[in-house]
Amino acid sequence: MKLSVIMITYGHEKYIREAINGVLSQKCNFDFELLVANDCSPDNTDAVIQDIVNSDVSASKIKYVKREKNIGMIPNFIDSLSSIKSEYIALCEGDDYWIDNYKLQKQIDALEAEKDSVLCFHKVKVLNENNEIIEDNLTNIPENYQNLETLALKGNYIHTPSVVFKNVIDTYPKEFYKTSIGDFFLYMILAEHGSLIYLKDTMAVYRYGVGVFSAVNSIKKAKANIRLFTALLSYFSDKNIKEIFLKRQEQAISNLEHAIAIKEKEDFYSKHYFLKFLKIISENYKQPKKMISKLFRSKV
Repeated sequence: MKLSVIMITYGHEKYIREAINGVLSQKCNFDFELLVANDCSPDNTDAVIQDIVNSDVSASKIKYVKREKNIGMIPNFIDSLSSIKSEYIALCEGDDYWIDNYKLQKQIDALEAEKDSVLCFHKVKVLNENNEIIEDNLTNIPENYQNLETLALKGNYIHTPSVVFKNVIDTYPKEFYKTSIGDFFLYMILAEHGSLIYLKDTMAVYRYGVGVFSAVNSIKKAKANIRLFTALLSYFSDKNIKEIFLKRQEQAISNLEHAIAIKEKEDFYSKHYFLKFLKIISENYKQPKKMISKLFRSKV
């Protein structure tokens, strides 16, 4: 098999059909397969996948793995990656989707044209919380984006549904299992094996505010970043890369401290009605109507 698409999914009942259809619609001059790994979704994701497998004329391309118990996003991802024997791997999670039928062909052509490359990504659209498809306002592609050091310094400017890479890693490191942000860790260890390619074609839609990481609060996000940078510090031996991640870890710790302080302040005010009353007054004294409205809503 030339290429395998990995689609991990959990609770994507509303989106999984669109994600799968975007893969099955690909027009290529090579064979590809789609591995769908359902991590024991609590909703009807399984029923939707089974319906596609049983009815779609392209369903023979689908390998469906239904976990009997929830093993977690990262183990599900790594287990799926480790099972692939194809020359190339593409990624598309169950809440995103592709919009260009020639996406895979374009990316494989680009990777094969540049022998020193390892990963190809491209421009995406963003589907926001208001169900509007907009230009990508989440990432900026930096200069020297193709280098390992730039990726380490600038952070994740690569959207998951845009990724195709060469299957060059035989065994995934133990640190991979310790992070809750698997895509960036994967891109970092891939970038040790070659350069990155960026295509300006818009070929996928990233659904913002739906994924597991998008839904967590600022404290959990800070903790996830600390775990990520700890794992990367453990994995990399290059002094320059370690120095970058040490600084980023320090910033993540600072962010965690700040988030905890805000949470404690919010909890303090919510438990002390008099202070909550004073806070509302002080913040809205120039707008009496707004102040009264807030006082009634807060039941102070």
